[in-house]
Amino acid sequence: MKQYTIAVLGSHSALDVCRGAKDLGFKTLVIVQKGRDKTYAKYYKSENGLGCVDAVIELDKFSDILTEKVQKELLKRNAIFIPHRSFEVYINDYDAIEKKFKVPIFGNRFLLKCEERGVKPNQYDLLDKAKIRYPKQFKDPKNIDRLVIVKVLEKERGFERAFFLVNDYREYKQYTEHNLKEGLFTQEQLNSAIIEEFILGVQVNFNFFYDSINDRLELIGTDTRRQTSLDGFLKLSAGHQTEVGKFITVKYEEAGHIAVTVLESLLEDAFAIGERFVEATKKLDVPVIGPFGLQTMIIPGPPKKEIIVFDVSPRMPGSPGIFVTPYSGYLFGQNISMGKRVAMEIKLALEKGELDKVLT
Repeated sequence: MKQYTIAVLGSHSALDVCRGAKDLGFKTLVIVQKGRDKTYAKYYKSENGLGCVDAVIELDKFSDILTEKVQKELLKRNAIFIPHRSFEVYINDYDAIEKKFKVPIFGNRFLLKCEERGVKPNQYDLLDKAKIRYPKQFKDPKNIDRLVIVKVLEKERGFERAFFLVNDYREYKQYTEHNLKEGLFTQEQLNSAIIEEFILGVQVNFNFFYDSINDRLELIGTDTRRQTSLDGFLKLSAGHQTEVGKFITVKYEEAGHIAVTVLESLLEDAFAIGERFVEATKKLDVPVIGPFGLQTMIIPGPPKKEIIVFDVSPRMPGSPGIFVTPYSGYLFGQNISMGKRVAMEIKLALEKGELDKVLT
């Protein structure tokens, strides 16, 4: 394993990746951006039997990972790169990820762009192919006839979405006109926004791993989100919410995750949805390899509780705490993180001489 280096961008779930790789005997490398290096270069540096980051490459900006110099260094170290959401966001160029990034990637690099809603195939195409239910969408805001959530990219931070809730077209127009003036988003961003039915239920993210060597779907763990300023807002009394809501815009900006379990009676349905998703990626010629997440709402019956998928994450999840949920332990006899599961798959592929099955 020491002949290979597991490399990852210094954000999102890099420590999860590094700890898992280190546990399996791989060398680890984190590519950091200036000013964002201490977590990896100092606090979790491998030293005296502690830490999990063996080496760091510092760049002026994350997108410099595409330069010939950096790629040559990664290839020289025999690196296997693990992509996560921050990698996609900071590179912000799927064509470059697919064609210009010459370092072997664990997983299917051609599936990553399906997370975006403006490409083909996108996550809705995958869900349609898999016959997985997702929230009703409204292409024309004038047709809004129920509570909806509008997902529009922010002007200042193009990777963050300015979620907001409205009941009808009047509320939609009132909210958007105000925030266009405030510069929260542009008209172009608003034109490409997703408007979908707001589902009342329990949010659970099912974090799966598809073992393409053994053709096996595994549930590694489940979690839910902590979001600002939504979490703080919900802790207020109804009266205070009414007053505070006049002066602030509630943000659904991710701050962390909480491990959560589900009823065992829901597991069969969850696995069925995961299996259909895997088959759909194969049919659309973007087969999933390794980790993927289905973000869901669980709604009440009758006739029984139902799982509705509202977002797809076709790569490493951003929730390392999922290993404390029991589902990987039920399978492997001990709880494992997604980072460790990735390293286990790479090790297995090396031992079987089937590295080509897990890399693109």
